[in-house]
Amino acid sequence: MKALLSVYNKDNIEHIGTSLSEAGYEIISTGGTYNSLKKAGISVRQVSELTGFPEILDGRVKTLHPKVHGGILGRRDIPEHKKEMESNDISAIDVVVVNLYPFVDTVQKDKVSLAEVLENIDIGGPTMIRSAAKNFSHVLVVVDPLDYEWIAQKIASGETVSEVERKKLAQKAFQHVAVYDTAISTWLNEAPLKSDELSIGLDKVDTLRYGENPHQEAVVYKNTLGKGGIVEADQLHGLPMSYTNYLDADAAWTTVTSFDQNACVVVKHTNPCGIALNNEQSVAYEAALQGDSISAYGGIVGFNNIVTTKTAETMRGVLFDIIVAPGYEPEALEILKKRKRTRLLKVNSAFGSWSNLKALTISGGMLVQTVDDIKEDPNDWKVVTERLPTAQEYADLEFAWNCLRHIKSNTIVLAKDNTLVGMGAGQPNRLVSVHLALRIAGDKSIGSSLASDAFMPFADNVELAVGGGVTAIIQPGGSIRDKEVIEAANEHSITMMFTGTRHFNH
Repeated sequence: MKALLSVYNKDNIEHIGTSLSEAGYEIISTGGTYNSLKKAGISVRQVSELTGFPEILDGRVKTLHPKVHGGILGRRDIPEHKKEMESNDISAIDVVVVNLYPFVDTVQKDKVSLAEVLENIDIGGPTMIRSAAKNFSHVLVVVDPLDYEWIAQKIASGETVSEVERKKLAQKAFQHVAVYDTAISTWLNEAPLKSDELSIGLDKVDTLRYGENPHQEAVVYKNTLGKGGIVEADQLHGLPMSYTNYLDADAAWTTVTSFDQNACVVVKHTNPCGIALNNEQSVAYEAALQGDSISAYGGIVGFNNIVTTKTAETMRGVLFDIIVAPGYEPEALEILKKRKRTRLLKVNSAFGSWSNLKALTISGGMLVQTVDDIKEDPNDWKVVTERLPTAQEYADLEFAWNCLRHIKSNTIVLAKDNTLVGMGAGQPNRLVSVHLALRIAGDKSIGSSLASDAFMPFADNVELAVGGGVTAIIQPGGSIRDKEVIEAANEHSITMMFTGTRHFNH
């Protein structure tokens, strides 16, 4: 019996090596793995002794040899295979323990060179893994160090690894290679949306208690090449994250980090119901909270700067499920940790692969698009009415326009003094969204500025907004009735701007 061990991650390799050796397996190995096993006192042969061919090209060619792959791929239940192996002096290899060069770790390093990246693309390892996994009925393939313990115990006790267990190990092996190859192709792919074929590499982070509802199963994964974001946030306190927690926290983080100024956002069911900008963080928080203080209860609050002690004190008495920020002042953290259930997340703002893409599964496939993070120049916007916006209206229009892309369509945002004061979201009828925004804003709609994520199809939107006290409107324009809408704005002496850019969010 023979076992081939060739690993980059050498954690516990001596453990499974010892078990195999004591069970009578002849151990064959390469390079650093050979040295580790030898140092541990395990009897081991170099793979070059098996092949009769030296390692060449700086170790690039070690195991790519018929005596290795013939020994792995040969079917023991096919007489012709056995005959060919014997005539070519090929011995069967029964166990293959392999893991791969650290490609992902390499590309995530700062200032890594192309030469270093290419050197960390494993060739021999994936080839052996695939060969062993294909022949799993006869060859035990092990790619995960976490499997060493139970396999070693079975070997030591003389138990047989069942066909079901072998098949599961083979599936894990093929998955391991698939994700590895996906990471390489993703890193090399500078224009994924131009590719005829696309793979996504994901690594499991956690099994969640359930999905959106208790009867749904759920798991959270991270992008293999990703780094940072909500999925890799440090949870400093609170209950475990749930499926909806991840959705809401991501919505809060994505929204709040889209602003350059000091910002606070309050989210409920992925929709921002409060957004505010202010140089003083605690003031921004209070303003965001008042955007819809009723909906904010039990919601998620996000900050794009380190949470100050003053802000933490200001938040006393208001229940939040999650607080998400790039960090917390020590005293602020101690104050917030007194909330037994609230989850406190510290997020690394760096993002890796796929950070600029948004994917959505549909029946039979997947839609992939770039993220709506277009940087618009307000100088390109056009005032289409007789009256120009005041300086405050202009500021509020720009703020409202930056808010609405994060809210579900049809979207209407009312803003005043860099604060979201009313929001209508997710309505099939845009006029209903205007109604909702005005109702939520109440008296705060007087003197406010309105933003619409798509063109206003009829003048009735303007009439309703003006009736609620709106004095300025920003929208993409582009309706066949733009002229009627502009005339309605002029009749009421309000100002209106066209951006030429739509921001649907379904």
